[in-house]
Amino acid sequence: MDNTHREFVACVDALLRADDVSLHDALEAFGDHVRRHFAEEDEQMRQTAYGNAGCHIEEHEAVLRSLAEVQVALAEGRREVVRSFAHALADWFPEHARVMDQGLAGWLMQHRFGGSPVVIRRRETQRA
Repeated sequence: MDNTHREFVACVDALLRADDVSLHDALEAFGDHVRRHFAEEDEQMRQTAYGNAGCHIEEHEAVLRSLAEVQVALAEGRREVVRSFAHALADWFPEHARVMDQGLAGWLMQHRFGGSPVVIRRRETQRA
């Protein structure tokens, strides 16, 4: 899952950095990635009867619907819509990964190994 998420971030970064000439290719690469990424997660949720699958899958479907609309906008020459979509994805994904995907990862580990994973977090230091 971590590798897939790194790939997602790289695809969004490519969208954010793409010039007008490469924007179409970057959007297609993102679309290829996200369809595969979401299909894999959705299938894992279905196969393991994940209790929170409903809203997780709905978020995936919303991104895919937006992607389809953005692809149409780009075909019409509205590059600013793609750029706005990329910024929205960059804002959306960290929270999706933190809440939805972290919950799924814990479920999958529990389902596979019979226990929950240990999560180690760096303690934040306070500045004076």
